[in-house]
Amino acid sequence: MSDKEKFMKILEVIDPRYSKLNLMLIFVPLAVYFELSHNHGLAFITSMLAIMPLAYLMGKATEEIALRTSQSIGGLLNATFGNAVEMIIAGLAIYAAYNNPDITSTMIEVVQASLIGSILGNLLLVLGLAFVWGGINYPSQNFSVKASQVNGSLLLLALVGMIIPEVYSSSTEGNSVIQLSHYTAFLLLFVYFLQLLFQLKTHTDLYAAEGHHDEIAEMSYNEAIKLLLGSTIFVAWMAEILVGSISYAAEEYHLPTLFIGVILVPLFGNAAEHFTAVTVAGKNKMDLSVGIAIGSSIQIALFVSPIMVLFGWMLGVPMTLQFGTFETLVTFLAVIITNFIIQDGESNWLEGSMLLITYAIIALAFLFL
Repeated sequence: MSDKEKFMKILEVIDPRYSKLNLMLIFVPLAVYFELSHNHGLAFITSMLAIMPLAYLMGKATEEIALRTSQSIGGLLNATFGNAVEMIIAGLAIYAAYNNPDITSTMIEVVQASLIGSILGNLLLVLGLAFVWGGINYPSQNFSVKASQVNGSLLLLALVGMIIPEVYSSSTEGNSVIQLSHYTAFLLLFVYFLQLLFQLKTHTDLYAAEGHHDEIAEMSYNEAIKLLLGSTIFVAWMAEILVGSISYAAEEYHLPTLFIGVILVPLFGNAAEHFTAVTVAGKNKMDLSVGIAIGSSIQIALFVSPIMVLFGWMLGVPMTLQFGTFETLVTFLAVIITNFIIQDGESNWLEGSMLLITYAIIALAFLFL
């Protein structure tokens, strides 16, 4: 295949006739225009909408790459590059706080809220949609029980890293919570890499599943890599506009900053996981679907959150693992209900509906908080 043919294949994937979602790519130049014209309210909306099709393209590229791997590695790839959006947004917010100390508290609130929102969105919204969509086509779907038990335990451990700083802050003063967060971040990262070793090396059989290679790849490996890199660059650009316009949008549209961080930013930023996890659930690939949703939450809690704490430490920004009492409580409840639902290794549309309703209640709470 010539270079021109390869380029045409990438153009075919971003063509609106390939996916109607690609029509939303029009919001990319619109976001740039509104940013340059200092219309921050519309820049916020258009950049947030622009991230959706770009995240979809990231998901498409990673899915093509994942077809050449096992389901466990495929789920990890989808979760990792899905969370790349979250890491970019959080990293840019912390860097903004470093450049402008006057907005430090706002930016830390946005980062912590987006991290919590990503965990909630993946556990409740993404997994709920996957269970409902899969349940429409199949009365019952199965996935690895042992893998679910391990993932459930990891989620509970991640909660410890959130609850301890929150409770500790109520019984002490000074910078000790910041120091506790720094050292806890190292321990959470250590657990994350142990989990990778467990999943990809010593216990790969727990995550093995059939039916991953029954699809034919539409793109070559190099084409998928180019699409992934290109969409990631544009996501970073849109994320920079989004972060810079959050405070303006909160004031202009009378929305709580916490609601923007917990609900809106992760909802659009995690679009890659949304589309991929739900799509593969409709194809009865529940190990991959659950691996993306649960794996993404684990990655946010055990990798992205600690990395952001350490990044803040490096820049002198007081980013901590103390997320707030209400935020910690709703995350605890989300982890508990998800654990109950996935422990039997079987899903249906009713369980998906339960997760979605739980997410809706939490979203309303943050809207009126």
